[in-house]
Order: sequence, then structure tokens, then C-alpha cells
Amino acid sequence: MRPGAVTIGAAHGAALLLSLAGFGSTLWYGVAEPGNALAFGTLVLLGELARWGAAPDEREPAPLGAAGALSYALLGASAGTATTHGVLQIVAVVVAAGLAGIVPHIARGRGPGLDHLARRVLTVGFAALCFQPLYNAGAVVDHLGHGPPYALFLVLLIILTALCDAVLAALLLRARTGFPYGPLLRDALRALLGIGSAVCATGAVMALGVAAAGLWALPVLAVPLLLTQVSFRRYAAVRTVNRQTIASLARATEIAGCTPPGHARRVAALSGAVGRELGLSGAELTVLEHAALMHDIGQLSLVDPVEGGATALLPADEQRRIALLGGEVVRRTGVPAAVAVIVERQADPYREQPLPARIVRAVNAYDDLAGGESAGAALDALERLRLGTARDYHPDVVECLARVLARGGAAGVTSVATG
Repeated sequence: MRPGAVTIGAAHGAALLLSLAGFGSTLWYGVAEPGNALAFGTLVLLGELARWGAAPDEREPAPLGAAGALSYALLGASAGTATTHGVLQIVAVVVAAGLAGIVPHIARGRGPGLDHLARRVLTVGFAALCFQPLYNAGAVVDHLGHGPPYALFLVLLIILTALCDAVLAALLLRARTGFPYGPLLRDALRALLGIGSAVCATGAVMALGVAAAGLWALPVLAVPLLLTQVSFRRYAAVRTVNRQTIASLARATEIAGCTPPGHARRVAALSGAVGRELGLSGAELTVLEHAALMHDIGQLSLVDPVEGGATALLPADEQRRIALLGGEVVRRTGVPAAVAVIVERQADPYREQPLPARIVRAVNAYDDLAGGESAGAALDALERLRLGTARDYHPDVVECLARVLARGGAAGVTSVATG
């Protein structure tokens, strides 16, 4: 069994055991404070129903559900009265509400993955385990009271929980893709600065608000996060339109017969996998993907199309001319300038190129030479790239490409926000 499968199996198994223990304990002992359980369960349910489906780089597609689960885990009192629910009841309520909320999404084929569900269970269990035993034993109130030190304690617990979730997310993605752990963890931590920070802040405020004012505070405190969620959905819609525009521009070379069908998509997917392997993350990968999609757009300016669209077989001067034409076209489309720079520098000697341009050049050449045919053609293409490492292709990029192909190419590429 692969080490990655062991990691994934351990995470899923731990989440399943914790969920079963929560349901078993709750059924055996009954539900403590049913009103609280119903209110927070409803909040988690509504949050899951309102999820919008994560894009590859999105951190949390159900922020209201995550905030509700986190606030229930950190709930010590309701309207000034100490609560008695424990860790296992919290897990049971969150899992039951979450499963009920994702049923409609699963019916439409857009439900969250098992990794996301496992992370939700484990992180909520972690937060509850850090807080509930101490609160129920009276240690938190005795030492901190109910003032600012208590609020600071909740904030520290939330930060610790968010860090643990980021570590777990990176571990699971590392197990599935084999990409270096450092860049994956960096992506997960960066995501905390976006919607993740809103989730954490709202979770803490909800727990404090319910402790002081009771359950009536929940709908009031949920409004800011709902507005944030609407803004993020609009931003995601704009980003989706931009990606579709770039993909359409990339297909123009295929429609015009300048490149083989699927060439741009294959180069983009494989470039992203190689970029991950070499430590690129976040915005760098987005720029790389866009440049890879549009790397052949300069061929639209040619009077005579390149035979088969294989620019890797052309003389260096001709490759350079097509790259400069492509960069000029990209600049006129309104795409960020960084994309145009990569497109126009993809034909430079690798010692003069930025890393994304080195990746696009090597991957484009591989796809041109391999032709998507047999395993023998792929091996021959890699060998030709290795022979060209004196000037054209960076040795590290070529060897990284070989490792990615040995793992199955770009088929396993996923994101940290799969969450």
C-alpha cells in the first residue's frame, strides 16, 4: 500500500470512528440542551445547503456551516447559563447536520469530497476537545473569568484549530498528489487570510454572543458572514468568466487548425503539475496555467501555419518570433502582464527565462514530440528533452516533468481548498 493511501485511510478512519463514537454516545445518554443542539445544527445545515462548490484554489465552500460548527465546539454558556454538552455530542450534531445539508448537492453530483468531510469532523473534534473538558471542569472560568482573557483564549484556540486544519489539508493533498508538502501548506495557510479568517472570527463571535445574549444572537451574527459569502460568490463568478475567456482564446488556435485538439489543455494541466512539484503555489500557478493555455496564440498571426502546430521542431529564431507575436496578442486581451511575459519568453534560452517560462517551454515541447500517442513516443520525447538541456530546457524542469509523468501525469492534480 502506498504511503499516501495510508495517510488518507488514517484520516478517513479517524473521522469515521469519531463520528460513530459521537452518535453512539448521544443515542445512549441523550441530547443535552436540545435547544442549543437544534439551533447550531440548523445553522450548520443551512450553511451546507448554501455551499457554492469549491474551485481548485478555494478554501471553504460552506463558510456559514464551518462557522456554526466551530462556534458550537467553543460554546461554554448560553445566556449566562453554563452548558453541559460534551465533545461527542458536538461531533454528532455537526456530522448529522452536515450530512443532511449535503444530500441535495450529492443528488446533483456536486457534493464535497471525503477529504473535506474528514477534515470537518477532525477539526471540530479537535476544537471541542481543547475547550469543552477545560470549561466543564471549571478551569477556564476560574482562571480567566468571562472578560477579555476569556475572549482571547477563544481566539487562540481558533487560531490553533485553523492551523491544524491547514496542516491536515496539506497532508491529504500531499498524499493524493505527491506534490511537495511545503508549497501545499503555504497555500493552505494563505487561504486562511481570505474566507478562512471570516469563518474563524465569526465562529468566535457567535460563541461569545450566544454566551451573553442566548440563541437569538445566532441569526444576527450570521448576517455579516452571509454577506461575505455573497461577495465571494460574485468574485468566484467573475473569476470563472475570466477563465472561460482565456480557455476560449486558447481554443482559437485549435479551431483555426494551428494546433492539435486538446494540446493547450494538456500543456496547461501538465505545466500546473510540474509547477506544483517545483514549489509554485497560489497566484503563481494561476499565471502559469493561463500562460500555458495561451502559449501558442502567436500562431494565429502567421501567414503559413506550422505543420502539426509543433513549434518545438522549428528553428530557434522562428520559435522566438512566434513567442513575441503571442506575447503581443496576450497583452491586447487584458490578461495580466505576467501572463504575456511568460508567453513571449518561452522560447528564450532557459538560463534567461523565469521559472514559469521554463516550465511552459519544456511541457510544450514534450507534448509536441510525444504527440499523445504511445508510451514509446513519450519516452523518446523525454529523451530528446534531456538531450536539449544544454541550452533549451532546464535540467531540473525536465527531471521534474519525468517524475510527474511517472506518477500518471496531471491526472492527480487537485487543490488545497478541496476542502
